[in-house]
Amino acid sequence: QVQLVESGGGLVQPGGSLRLSCAASGSIFRIGTMAWYRQAPGKQRELVANIPDGGTTAYADSVKGRFTISRDNAKNTVCLQMNSLKPGHTDVYYCYAVVGPGREQSGAVYWGQGTQHTVPT
Repeated sequence: QVQLVESGGGLVQPGGSLRLSCAASGSIFRIGTMAWYRQAPGKQRELVANIPDGGTTAYADSVKGRFTISRDNAKNTVCLQMNSLKPGHTDVYYCYAVVGPGREQSGAVYWGQGTQHTVPT
């Protein structure tokens, strides 16, 4: 089994910073793409940042220059550093990872349970 566990959410004042972390554990041969998604109340889940294994990072336009995604393959973790947080929203951030069970097997998508992030007005 594979699980992704997020941590680091909470209440942050406008303009502040927060670092989210996600750790993958279980039966892991290889982890490909890792990413962070977010979902606001009443809205669709959207991609925030993506970091392929050995590839180029990508960010949503709304967070470029403020958020940074990183990964540590030795620890099977992905982090999202969020700076200059804008006020007036509550979102749930979800960790995403493509995990390959074997060398010749296609990867499967796994999601974390989500961690809530709130920035008051």
